[in-house]
Amino acid sequence: MSNPDHNPIVTKASRMSPLALHTPIARLTAQLAGRPLDTALDAWLNAEHGVGSATYREIEAACRAGVAEGWLCEREGGGIRYGRVFKPADELHGFSVDVVDMRDIAGPHHTHPNGEIDLIMPLDGDARFDGRPAGWLVCPPGSAHRPTVSQGRALVLYLLPEGRIDFTK
Repeated sequence: MSNPDHNPIVTKASRMSPLALHTPIARLTAQLAGRPLDTALDAWLNAEHGVGSATYREIEAACRAGVAEGWLCEREGGGIRYGRVFKPADELHGFSVDVVDMRDIAGPHHTHPNGEIDLIMPLDGDARFDGRPAGWLVCPPGSAHRPTVSQGRALVLYLLPEGRIDFTK
């Protein structure tokens, strides 16, 4: 486990547990349940829960702490740290939660059978995810991409309806 006194993304005072991430995600997914994953949802998330909002700050703090403390992004492959922190569950309104830690890299191509909701949290530079700055990105059902972080390092939280993601072979 990393030493929080020497980790640039967490301080000793911010030690957290997975519950610190589960609670705000459950509150958020209650508002997302049954809504179509489309450009209207993208705009709503960025307006209501975007950068500077209490929701964004709470989720970002929990993600930064989780990475630093080792309970988040505990796996590594191809230069990307990643992990599924929560499987789809009723209290998360059927969403799973994954988080990746990426720096100037493209991840594996995949499709989103039920869509995907991403929260982009730059850690340094003006990091962007698929060209988007800090905030939310909604990918509609059936969309596909090769997730790419450029211009620095970012954490990206993925909300996947029913946990569905199909990696391209």
